[in-house]
Amino acid sequence: MPTAYQKAIDHLFTQLPMYQRTGAAAMKKDLTNIRILLKWLGDPHEKLRCVHVAGTNGKGTTCHLLAAALQAHGQRVAMYTSPHYQDFRERIKIDAEFIPEAEVVDFVDRLRASDLGIEPSFFEITVAMAFDYFARQNPDWCIIEVGLGGRLDSTNVITPVLSVITNIGLDHTQFLGDTLPLIAFEKGGIIKPGVPVVIGETQDDTLPVFRDLARSGRSQLIVADQAYNVNLVGMRGMDNLNYFSIGLPGAEAGLIIGTDLDGPHLPKNLLTAYAALLLLHGNGFEVNGKSIQFGWKQVAASTYYVGRWQVLQERNPYCIADSAHNAEGLLPVIRRLIDLGKPLHIVLGVVNDKDLKKALPLFPATATYYFVKADIPRGLPADALQAAGGAYRLAGATYASVAEGYERAKQAAHADGGIVFVGGSIFTVAEVL
Repeated sequence: MPTAYQKAIDHLFTQLPMYQRTGAAAMKKDLTNIRILLKWLGDPHEKLRCVHVAGTNGKGTTCHLLAAALQAHGQRVAMYTSPHYQDFRERIKIDAEFIPEAEVVDFVDRLRASDLGIEPSFFEITVAMAFDYFARQNPDWCIIEVGLGGRLDSTNVITPVLSVITNIGLDHTQFLGDTLPLIAFEKGGIIKPGVPVVIGETQDDTLPVFRDLARSGRSQLIVADQAYNVNLVGMRGMDNLNYFSIGLPGAEAGLIIGTDLDGPHLPKNLLTAYAALLLLHGNGFEVNGKSIQFGWKQVAASTYYVGRWQVLQERNPYCIADSAHNAEGLLPVIRRLIDLGKPLHIVLGVVNDKDLKKALPLFPATATYYFVKADIPRGLPADALQAAGGAYRLAGATYASVAEGYERAKQAAHADGGIVFVGGSIFTVAEVL
């Protein structure tokens, strides 16, 4: 018999519009529902001290870097992120501890017993649940990741202490616009009057948009990769950490950071998080370099960080997974894989609204492919992905499940000394973690 928690989760997943499962049909184009929900709850978001993080790529990593550093300063840190990999409760956590099952059940029961006169989406309900839980737990900080876009995202009801926008790429163009400036305007909707904002990456097409938005609200704007430099000073050693120097441009030496994280996007994310931490200085805590160093040595364990350049198996064969899913995110990942210089076995699964004409040309024709479909309604059938890949000389067989494709890839890579990569979507990666 299903537990009360399982019944609550089944209600959330099957009775409500959920973008991860159904796509555009779940999207709401205004903040009416979330405001009604939060008013019913007593406006818990107004009681929280928040950092709001948006962007096309890297926002999840930046959130976890911020949380790890703040925790190392002795702060109690709540975090809302989406989507989840395996457990719904990953979305709502405090110091890496997931929201208790009983809290989820209680919230769903209260909501179902209410008479609000609205039909909120899955995302609207989970955002409201997070704010309600965080307000009652009273953490020192809340790191809030935007779901999609920014201006009309359900999280954009907060007035944060700091806004962060990592970068802009051509993703979710059916909702956000088909040019970088249009997408920047939507994501820049999280910039609030008088609230400082960190822009992670200099992009000629988008920085003027952010500057205009910041200027109109008299908000301080810092561009992380202009204000600071980051340099790799050492790859993984006996301590299994990557080392970077972060500091002011032109300085002979910066703060030396050793981190358990890896991946081609990591330097940009470190810069963004570093710039954000320095802007938070004086807001209830004093930034300390040693605390940043300590926090970033153990990001995965201290914040529950998974799915980004994650080593699944160290040897025989080496297996890696990464949930990058758009051209800007995939290109550095694929380049890093090719640079490893070994035969590549790629387990690939995508969602059915992905722009394959932009993503598939990035993959090497020399790799062996294992085409799969993640176990969600939006997953693109494996044979359709195989056919699309054929137009770019991506050759391989289809498999009935992600697990089967992964096992076959491991067998082949073990035989030829190759590497296994699992990717294409967060949902594909979730099935091998």
